[in-house]
Amino acid sequence: MSTTPFVLAAELAAAWADIQRHHPELPNLASPESLIGESSSACGTELSFERLLHEAVHGIAAARGVRDTSRAGRYHNRRFLAIAAELGLEHSEQPHPSSGFSLVVMTPATKRRYRSTMERLRKALGTHSKVTTADTAKSFRGPAARHGSSGGGVRVKAVCGCGRNVRVVPSVLAQAPIMCGACGQAFRIPEAVPVG
Repeated sequence: MSTTPFVLAAELAAAWADIQRHHPELPNLASPESLIGESSSACGTELSFERLLHEAVHGIAAARGVRDTSRAGRYHNRRFLAIAAELGLEHSEQPHPSSGFSLVVMTPATKRRYRSTMERLRKALGTHSKVTTADTAKSFRGPAARHGSSGGGVRVKAVCGCGRNVRVVPSVLAQAPIMCGACGQAFRIPEAVPVG
């Protein structure tokens, strides 16, 4: 069995501890493995240090007894945004109609503060991604994943014309369009944008 998930869990815990050094009221991270298993959040951001800071905002809000979201946790309100600013995150645009201020990003000062922590986590995430996406004949993927059922396989973000998103197994989306009830357009998997 590969030690990669354990290394990633350790790096997530270390990164969380680094955030706690700057924000002592942040509760302990209960389960780094839950962040690994659920590689995206309701707002569709991939697992990264920025995502960890986003989750830390929720942690501090919970510790303070602040209700920072509504609509079953999808809409991030101005209370979320205020705590996000304390952690070095900003949101320069108007709130999204369905997710509010969820798409916060790190300020340049925050990137400088956590540079070495971010680099260690980035390397661990890269290694984890390579190991878990390798699909060889020796990989066991379970019957649901092999047959394209929604009960297995890796879910990805699909978006519609109005910006709403759902998590779906690509083979399920390939079987027939999934239509948005708000705008009437089909959800689609966005093209990957090359970095560089």
